[in-house]
Amino acid sequence: MIATISSILRNKGGGIHAVAPDATVHDAIAMMAEKGVATVLVLGEGKLLGMLSAKDYGSKVVPRGRSARDTLVRDIMTSPVVIVTLEVTVFECMAIMTRLHIRHLPIFDNGELVGVVSMGDLASAAIADQAFKIDQLMTYVGQK
Repeated sequence: MIATISSILRNKGGGIHAVAPDATVHDAIAMMAEKGVATVLVLGEGKLLGMLSAKDYGSKVVPRGRSARDTLVRDIMTSPVVIVTLEVTVFECMAIMTRLHIRHLPIFDNGELVGVVSMGDLASAAIADQAFKIDQLMTYVGQK
């Protein structure tokens, strides 16, 4: 069975880490460090405005000599953001992320933000799916 994003969120949980667009990059990076994540969503007035990743910080703040304490999230966030719904499969998400060179996808259900998946989440699901299929085949051919 091909896993959907819905099944990943059921197992992972739908934790969302977000900052406001007027937060400082320093505060966003501090949240990432505290939560052990590489990306935070940027939410304003209940809407997804963008995403801020460690990559954004590393490419838009550090090399330009900017200060994380003086730079606002809105000034370096990635926007617009590619989103998917719960019905999209793991492999479809992997294809989107590979094609666009991104590592995180916000997930929506009926217009509501319900979670985020990372490339790591998708890889783990794909590996588990393959292991299950191999186990089933081995059982079928009598090797187990």
